Amino acid sequence: MKWPAFLAIIVAGIGIDQGIKYLVETRMAMHELIDVLPFLGLFRIHNTGIAFSMFAGLDRFLLIGLAAAVMIFVGWLAARTNPAHVLARLGFALILSGAFSNNLIDRLLLGYVVDYVLFHTPVWSFAVFNLADAFISIGAGLVILDELILWRRHARRAGQGSDPGGG
Repeated sequence: MKWPAFLAIIVAGIGIDQGIKYLVETRMAMHELIDVLPFLGLFRIHNTGIAFSMFAGLDRFLLIGLAAAVMIFVGWLAARTNPAHVLARLGFALILSGAFSNNLIDRLLLGYVVDYVLFHTPVWSFAVFNLADAFISIGAGLVILDELILWRRHARRAGQGSDPGGG
């Protein structure tokens, strides 16, 4: 994946997530639940921490600084990744898209992250999250998948070079 496509994915992801957050913030009451499917709903909350509201008491500028450091590291990894590794590059772009949207835009402009996706049943519910969180999780999964594919290729090549007769 070349840099223009990489950057386009980041910008598109930020735009989609921020657009949904704008609609949630302007059209939903706090803690309002709108069921989309029997197990999936929109539920507006503000998260001052990181994933699953961990570290909610930390200073937001400390969280922004930590996120920026991680984003620089992810960008560095992306730059070092061969463009032929499309899954890894796509994964890094999704991670950066989600991190920019949640950790820089939301925290800098609002002081919190807008979360709005809730998986639930009548007796159980998962933590509320947003599309940017999903981008980060899916991106990490794609990077891991690319590494597993690369590892299998290397293992297969190493196996082809050995004597199958044990000899």
